Amino acid sequence: MRKRSHRSRTVIALTAAAALGLTGCAAGEGGSTSPGTATRAKPTPVWNRSPDSIAAVGDSVTRGFDACTVLSDCPEVSWATGGDKEVDSLAVRLLGTTGAAERSWNYAVTGARMSDLAEQMTQAAAKKPELVTVMVGANDACRTSTASMTPVADFRTQFQAAMDTLHKALPRTQVYVSSVPNLKRLWSQGRTNPLGKQVWKLGICPSMLADADAQDAAAVKRRDTVQARVEAYNKVLGEVCAKDQRCRFDGNAVFDYRFGPEQLSHWDWFHPSRNGQARLAEIAYRMVTAKKPVA
Repeated sequence: MRKRSHRSRTVIALTAAAALGLTGCAAGEGGSTSPGTATRAKPTPVWNRSPDSIAAVGDSVTRGFDACTVLSDCPEVSWATGGDKEVDSLAVRLLGTTGAAERSWNYAVTGARMSDLAEQMTQAAAKKPELVTVMVGANDACRTSTASMTPVADFRTQFQAAMDTLHKALPRTQVYVSSVPNLKRLWSQGRTNPLGKQVWKLGICPSMLADADAQDAAAVKRRDTVQARVEAYNKVLGEVCAKDQRCRFDGNAVFDYRFGPEQLSHWDWFHPSRNGQARLAEIAYRMVTAKKPVA
């Protein structure tokens, strides 16, 4: 009886060992690095391509200035948060019409400069958005003279301070940063329209648009100086954003976009029209939802 009992226990032990061995092989085939090691869960991506709420900060472009009526904001056509069907804003594309109305906020201010961005970030942070859009810098170049433009070093310090303000309150909130539009391109398009040039005389971007038809050496140098400053600002935006895993710069996509008559306000021929706002929304949506940021 004892020998038979010992033999039975041996058979049971061998059978159990074989079963465990098969289980270990199955786990290994499922992706474990070694038998008996649990499969590791994939890490959560740093960039969420489907944020559930959006706040916009910046200047007149994000306010839809001159897109509906002369010298007036029209936030309903904003590329970032507007509800206009023709524009199909970034918020509508990501959140749907109802979601955009309930979970997107526009804190941009016409005339704002980079020095104003930190305060706008504070306002935006109060809503705890998952994504903040930034388009600012044109007014830092659009001054009464080239000497009055924001120095590049100050622009960098102010942008970094604004980013720090947001991330101190909301460390995980993402930021999409648009490049500053090509102001010289806008001048070259708008100067062909008499109405636009009359509106420019009211004080729209004088460093670039003043004496719109002048082609003397001083006028050319002035416009080139403004253009170079815009390019320097865009370099700063890209460099500061690149240091932050939760920030995406558009890689100069807005600066490179060739705004034409259909994309410009028919009030001032400088700010985006509804069509122009829609093109900005397309660019933003492409950047926010891309698998990888622009190199």
